[in-house]
Amino acid sequence: MFNVFPIRYIEPVYRPPSEAESLILPLTDGCSWNHCTFCEMYTAPQKKFRARPEEEVLETIRRLGEHPHGRTARRVFLADGDATVLPTRRLLTVLAAIREHLPGVRRISSYCLPRNLRKKSVEELKELAEAGLKLVYVGAESGDDTVLERVVKGETFESTREGLEKLGEAGITRSVMILNGLGGARHSEAHALRSAELANATQPEFLATLVVSFPRGDARLKSAFPDWEPLDVPGLLREMEWFINRLELQRTVFRSDHASNWLVLRGNLPQDKEKMLAHLREAIAMPESAPLRPAWARGL
Repeated sequence: MFNVFPIRYIEPVYRPPSEAESLILPLTDGCSWNHCTFCEMYTAPQKKFRARPEEEVLETIRRLGEHPHGRTARRVFLADGDATVLPTRRLLTVLAAIREHLPGVRRISSYCLPRNLRKKSVEELKELAEAGLKLVYVGAESGDDTVLERVVKGETFESTREGLEKLGEAGITRSVMILNGLGGARHSEAHALRSAELANATQPEFLATLVVSFPRGDARLKSAFPDWEPLDVPGLLREMEWFINRLELQRTVFRSDHASNWLVLRGNLPQDKEKMLAHLREAIAMPESAPLRPAWARGL
């Protein structure tokens, strides 16, 4: 009965670092946008976007309720790139099935594109929150409209702000990610400052930064952003200093500790802001003695 795990995965499968212990439950395959030129997550041919049949998802959840891994699950992450693209009714049906068959689950989360919230009202999002969707991860990437246009994000400062404010009003916890270095050398300062302004305007509960990287090369990015030039490590650190210095957050957990980050920063804002800035400024002034992550240890 338990020889076959009931979830059908299509590789590669991605989830946020904080969902390492979660049960990954695919509701869709791939990403419904998938035009971002900096992203390699869903570009494989087998990851063409599609919503999984509702019957398959519900049967998977039912069978998970009979499986040891399902019965012990405490967290569920709804995959792939943006499960919130599905209609509210369909999401509510999935959340109800999780409550019925996986009663031990205490938190359900998902990636979320702001564009997918344009057709969802705050009342609909409140329904989803009450049904169990407690946390969403929003890859804002940048608050600068020029950078967002150049990387074909399909969002603007205003569209991202609107989506994050809807989520906050609905009571869904928001974890926002900014990509350090995304604007390249030319747009670095604007990228940092406008990204901070976006965070200030929306006051997310969690905020994180990753360093933009291209394991398969940057040709796709440069096809739409030909003047993009990567930042060196000092440039990345200066951009982080601009970003954190501009933040005016009232109650946000900040993390810059992903494997891509050269300098690990962690803290609660606003109380740890000056400590993190001092750490950054010390690393900028004395890079030879800074506790930078060695290149070989960066998980890219």
